Amino acid sequence: MELDERQRAYWRSNLRLTFTLLGVWFAVTFGGGYFAIELNTLSFLGFPLGFYLFAQGSLLIYLGIIAIYVAAMNRLDRRYRVDGRR
Repeated sequence: MELDERQRAYWRSNLRLTFTLLGVWFAVTFGGGYFAIELNTLSFLGFPLGFYLFAQGSLLIYLGIIAIYVAAMNRLDRRYRVDGRR
């Protein structure tokens, strides 16, 4: 099955969004762990930032990533007139 230009554009946009959000996830998860000692020199709400990032902050960022993905995919679906219901 060959894709038309509109389907290829939709797929490219989908991949760009997915890889961007995966990059944010990777940076938060592994970057925060790698720089935890340096982050602990900063304070957030009275806690060392490295501790807060892993205890609470990363979970909030993950929820934000999910919300951004849902909103962006709904926008892409409307832009490319994709109906996921069959």
